[in-house]
Amino acid sequence: MLRRALPIVLAALVLAPVLAQTGQRPAPAQRPAAPAAATYFPERLDWQHKTPEDVGMNSALVNEAVQLAIAADTPGTHDMTLFLKNSFGKEPFDTLVGPVKDRGPASGIITRHGYVVAQWGEPNRADIVNSVTKTFLTTVVGLAWQRGLIKDVNDFARDYMPPHVDLFDAPHNQNIKWDHLLRQTSDWQGTLWGKPDWADRPVGEKPDDWANRKLYEPGSHFKYNDVRVNVMALAALQVWRRPLPEVLREEVMEPIGASSTWRWYGYENSWVEVDGKKIQSVSGGGHWGGGMFMNSYDMGRFGYLFLRNGTWKDKRIVSERWIQMARTPGSDNKTYGYANWYLNTDRKPLPAAPETAVRFVGNGSNIIYIDWDNDIVAVFRWIRGDKQLNEVIAKVMASMKTLPNTAAQVPAR
Repeated sequence: MLRRALPIVLAALVLAPVLAQTGQRPAPAQRPAAPAAATYFPERLDWQHKTPEDVGMNSALVNEAVQLAIAADTPGTHDMTLFLKNSFGKEPFDTLVGPVKDRGPASGIITRHGYVVAQWGEPNRADIVNSVTKTFLTTVVGLAWQRGLIKDVNDFARDYMPPHVDLFDAPHNQNIKWDHLLRQTSDWQGTLWGKPDWADRPVGEKPDDWANRKLYEPGSHFKYNDVRVNVMALAALQVWRRPLPEVLREEVMEPIGASSTWRWYGYENSWVEVDGKKIQSVSGGGHWGGGMFMNSYDMGRFGYLFLRNGTWKDKRIVSERWIQMARTPGSDNKTYGYANWYLNTDRKPLPAAPETAVRFVGNGSNIIYIDWDNDIVAVFRWIRGDKQLNEVIAKVMASMKTLPNTAAQVPAR
């Protein structure tokens, strides 16, 4: 009887802190990944390739998936200035204030059990990732939480700001918590780096309505908004007191063996003084230029870190509790956890994928796909949308000769 009860007790001890932090029902738990002794981690500049058959997949069907991804190349210009203009040009205050770079072709990689089984396009090209940047940002916030720099995500963000930083001084903003910023439910009101909050995807029938938008109690209403994400980036900078790209490089990208080609930018006017030093506050996406520029392999390494539940080799990098919190849907959006964790709740976004799969998504679309059930990480650059992505994933699912979760039993060669 004691043996039967012990796993239940242990599960309760693990889940209780998560529920206390998020106040939400946790997402479905991922199934165990491969045993640690058999787990492969790529070395820096050396990511081993295997044939699909080596990892229990059918080469012909994997190739069909790749061809679908290539055929689904996002239509239109590769001129990123014009691309962003076409995406957001109807908004006021649409002037680019961060660096841009013309994009490459449809590109990506597919991995299983950690080995690359397919690649296409220009996977070594460091293109803008757009809002995948948000996942790097929330991860940096998570690292601050792990360090104890943020005690609880349900603390008010204003209590962590130094003197003369008035991000959360306005009455409407005083009740914003870290969890609200992480979930894009803060409803922060104001102007940052010359961009008013209401100017991002403005709400209203006519321009006169935009600045007079309805206000929501922080935490009650999901609204995708890059100004508010940039507020989170500036708040995180004040907590770390160091440039966030430096934190990310030292704490995550170096340990996982990323290349030296990725960059995380802010805006030409997003410089602040911290402890007497000028530091650029980075952006959470490429809406007005800037954000993260990265190649497919480095994106894949970042996804593989989460496939391995926050560990790399014998090093714990991201807390498992943080990953569980990030994967827990918000009360106002059941397919969204922390930014930019897109959930496959009820398999509605991606019917071909397991419900436990997640993806980090940026405009274009740029996607990191993580599938614990099948031990897969895939990166898709410039794929048209979820419909095309689902078709590619369906081919990947069909290609597997082994049943889900038997993958861990395939020996590494």
